Amino acid sequence: MRTFDSARESVQNIYKLMIGAIVPRPIAFVSSLDERGVRNLAPFSYFTAVSADPPVVLFCPSVRRDDPQRGLVAHKDTLLNVIATREFVINVVTEAIVERMNLTSAQVPPEVDEFELAGLTPLPSELVKPPRVAESPVQMECRLRQIIEVSDRPAGGSIVLGEVLRFHVREDLVENFRIDPEKLAAIGRMGGPTYVRTHDRFDLKRPE
Repeated sequence: MRTFDSARESVQNIYKLMIGAIVPRPIAFVSSLDERGVRNLAPFSYFTAVSADPPVVLFCPSVRRDDPQRGLVAHKDTLLNVIATREFVINVVTEAIVERMNLTSAQVPPEVDEFELAGLTPLPSELVKPPRVAESPVQMECRLRQIIEVSDRPAGGSIVLGEVLRFHVREDLVENFRIDPEKLAAIGRMGGPTYVRTHDRFDLKRPE
């Protein structure tokens, strides 16, 4: 057993340990709009559910170093959009769209529409302005509840909490509110460039 002191290791090494150990991670494919109405679409693998009453989910955009030589940092467009508009949509990523999702992870100027970049179809939402991803079989329209800034340093980040106002689930996937994992074919994120399919599953009953 090797032990690593996070106070003594580089941020890059700690990051590699975290994304290699905290796996598999579901992916929030977040669509948002800026104040001018420009569409943005980006994946986040720091993502989970928080509460069912009310239904709340979270994702965590990180802070990147925008200019390493001058030490400048930059927040992701998604976070800036959510701060400005207080709305976003989380779309579940499946095997069918994973390669197109990956295209949206490129760092591009804010005026670039990632729906067009990835060849994905914007679908109007019912209660929020950002569009859904038509190719995603599960979409969640969210309104911002709270943003918690954990760190504003490079590789730091924020916790974005959103209340789900509408769930949209492809009809063949759901019965009695249970989603069929085989038909969903969701994917997860491992460390580095590695992803995982969700084919190898098993059931385990909780103790009485």
